[in-house]
Amino acid sequence: PASGAATRMFKSLFEFVNEGKRGADIDKLIENVDKFAFGKKLRELLPADATDEQTVAAIIKEGLAYGSKPKGLILFHSYGDEARTAIEEHLVEGAQYAACDGKVAIHFTVSPEHIEGFRSLLEGVVAKYEERFGVKYDISFSVQKSSTDTVAVNPDNTPFRNDDGTLLFRPAGHGALIANLDEIVADVIFIKNIDNVTTDARRGATVLYKKALAGLLVEIQERAFGALKELREGASAMRTAEIAQMIEEELCTKLPDEWTPELLIELLDRPIRVCGMVRNDGEPGGGPFWVEGKRGECALQIAESSQISPEDAPMMSGATHFNPVDLVCAPARYDGTKFDLTKYTDPATGFISSKSKDGRELRAQELPGLWNGAMADWTTIFVDVPLATFSPVKVVNDLLRPEHQ
Repeated sequence: PASGAATRMFKSLFEFVNEGKRGADIDKLIENVDKFAFGKKLRELLPADATDEQTVAAIIKEGLAYGSKPKGLILFHSYGDEARTAIEEHLVEGAQYAACDGKVAIHFTVSPEHIEGFRSLLEGVVAKYEERFGVKYDISFSVQKSSTDTVAVNPDNTPFRNDDGTLLFRPAGHGALIANLDEIVADVIFIKNIDNVTTDARRGATVLYKKALAGLLVEIQERAFGALKELREGASAMRTAEIAQMIEEELCTKLPDEWTPELLIELLDRPIRVCGMVRNDGEPGGGPFWVEGKRGECALQIAESSQISPEDAPMMSGATHFNPVDLVCAPARYDGTKFDLTKYTDPATGFISSKSKDGRELRAQELPGLWNGAMADWTTIFVDVPLATFSPVKVVNDLLRPEHQ
């Protein structure tokens, strides 16, 4: 997913330029501006005696115009004379664990207004990375369907209006992308956020654990498919009971007291995902939980804080792990055909999220999240992965952290 605008990433910069609010984060940015990968390019755009206001404005408005660009097109990392955008780091990363017969297939979901920007950037750099890693890239794009957009509101639930008085329609969250995911033909699909990348020197753990998650996925898939074949061919009562135990112990689904072979078949014949989870150190994001299903079974789900009622908030804050969006998915059936992924969602799990536009707070109605309710009926396995695999950039000063320097 790469369609998200970087508005929240630069929220404090907009507040400084538009409202004169100056906090410690602005001081830190100004003091370290040359440590950013975009620092050199920024200096070229500014006069030598540029004020702090001019410097910040050149980052988000005329100049770099990062305030209106998606994160994928922002320079993240510097390597001497070379600086890489987030999308380039995904090309580098993909070459190290997702190559198949020398081909690396990467699919980006983007906003319509930015698709040409992505294409233009990639046209200028793909050949360089193909030569460097000895691979060929198969890069494709799709756009989130505008028919799923929702009207934004102010914190008091009155309609949020743009400067020209028009209503603001926002994409209904990454949950709308389940339709885009459903159109991808592949045996294994890796999913991660566009801003979760790190530098060459620190990527080793990410590559290692991506391979481990994929290996576990294939192993689990083979066991599930084998058990499904046995049940369809009429397994004995003893073998059926063993398969039920396997579903509980290995596929992490607690069966109701009165289960049937038909329920076992249903639980085995569905998409599978293995999700890396990192230790909870206070980063924002959802977490791994047990959720009771419609038939009395309990299965693993990724729940966001906005899905959990206030009285249950201690469950979220006290969770040992949280979701870094590190998924490896198997969308194919045991007979080689493809699941219709839109049939494995829970439409009742939509939620309201807090966002901002040009520094103004707003509330947005979102569809069930892509890795939340949109995958509610998938077989889900959680794996503890090291924090070194998680390097998000939620605000611009995150780029000053060691994992981005």
